[in-house]
Amino acid sequence: MSRRIKVQLNRVEGDLELELEINNGVVTDAWCIGTMYRGFEQILLGREPMDALAITPRVCGICSTAHLFASTLAIESASSITPPPNAIRVRNICLLAEEIQSDCRQTFLMFCPDLCHPSYNKHPLYPDIQEHFEEMKGKVYQEAVINSRSIIEIVAIFGGQWPHSSYMVPGGVTSLPDIAKVMSAISVTTNYLDWFENNILGMSLNKWSEIDSLDALNNALSGNKSAAGLLHKFCHDIGLTGIGGGSSLLMSYGSIINPDVPEKRIRKPGLFESNLQQFETLNQQHITEDISYSWYYDEENQPRHPHDGLTQPKFSPDSDRYTWAKAPRYQGKVVQTGPLAQLVIDNDPLMLDCLVKQGCNSWLRQFARIQRQAKSILLLKQQLEELLSYIDEPTMVHMPITDGEGIGMIEAARGSLGHWLRVEDNKITGYQIITPTAWNASPRDKDKKSGHIEQSLIGLPITNPDDPIEIGHVVRSHDPCLVCTVHVIGSGKKHRYGVC
Repeated sequence: MSRRIKVQLNRVEGDLELELEINNGVVTDAWCIGTMYRGFEQILLGREPMDALAITPRVCGICSTAHLFASTLAIESASSITPPPNAIRVRNICLLAEEIQSDCRQTFLMFCPDLCHPSYNKHPLYPDIQEHFEEMKGKVYQEAVINSRSIIEIVAIFGGQWPHSSYMVPGGVTSLPDIAKVMSAISVTTNYLDWFENNILGMSLNKWSEIDSLDALNNALSGNKSAAGLLHKFCHDIGLTGIGGGSSLLMSYGSIINPDVPEKRIRKPGLFESNLQQFETLNQQHITEDISYSWYYDEENQPRHPHDGLTQPKFSPDSDRYTWAKAPRYQGKVVQTGPLAQLVIDNDPLMLDCLVKQGCNSWLRQFARIQRQAKSILLLKQQLEELLSYIDEPTMVHMPITDGEGIGMIEAARGSLGHWLRVEDNKITGYQIITPTAWNASPRDKDKKSGHIEQSLIGLPITNPDDPIEIGHVVRSHDPCLVCTVHVIGSGKKHRYGVC
């Protein structure tokens, strides 16, 4: 029996629609549809470079710090500006706080409520799952709201506000950190750490950091009553380790800049081919965007590097084009990005061992957000302590902004984020943004290769096409974000999918 359905997910950032072809209870083809249009590239044209610092943080209300960071890096790259170490520390601290907040909210407010779906009510752990993760009511759900709100205060401490801050500028940061600010941020971090150790991990971070393999993880979480232990057992039991693989090529731009050696990243950039278990060096010149199946036009109609990119919208409902998202590719290959890719490429032994033994899957992709929080909390503490030790050092160098081409590449909470900038006569003449979701939720390309999320859905068994809970697990494990757009067009009848 063959059937086509359209699904519009809630509990994601922005409007994401999926069209699926289902044969005999299995997804045989998928189309990932971005139903919104982002016009930020056009908004920036003709403006002064500094305007980008106020405009690009508004691309996303969740990752505004990451967009500000990428935009600042792009301008500094074009003008050969290197900020002082303390400025880098402040930037790192704020980026880590935003990442931790996002990982917390995505895990416990976006992903986990799906586990309360009535189809799982025969599982012996189901009452515990509901008690912890039921939407608006669960114990961990409510705690996550409070604690994620607390950790993001760190950005406000150093940047004055969140979201849409503008405290990063070419040459440094505008805020002057003092002992009171740093101690306040350390206090916030300590409180979050206490909650995370006691309620999420069920052990100290020091003990957790000793877990370096899947076997060790299974042993550590056996009988563990924490949120991590409950999720690990339940998600394995319902089969989330066997679905949602997608592309085998993982990518990270690297994150958290080394204050003393700014050209290096504390979390390394690169690629990892999971089928071959092989690391590759990242070269941004191999990145292109394809619009073969997107609602844009280009007379040449060939993939372009972002520095040569065009964003010229043209809605064409009667063509094969089906989304406002472009199709980024690396050497023509489909890529997945996100916390799992970031940790694997940074050679995290636990994530590498899990990936080798289980393959890429929806639970491992989601579990990466718990593992990354554990590592990021420690890194956040380290950066704060360093800032305190060098509190009297400068946070700004004053250098002119010059014409040229610049690149700002950083890891946002959802994965690899890049800004490509061109400045002529002190005016922006080119600006292209490739978000993590553009990589993950890309459409087909000129070679008709499906995007990563599309690939991760093909082969997925569906129990009930009228209530496809499995789709929610796979797609939400990517934490798709499409809010960085302006609404243009809707579609026909949809299944609005939600649970609880």
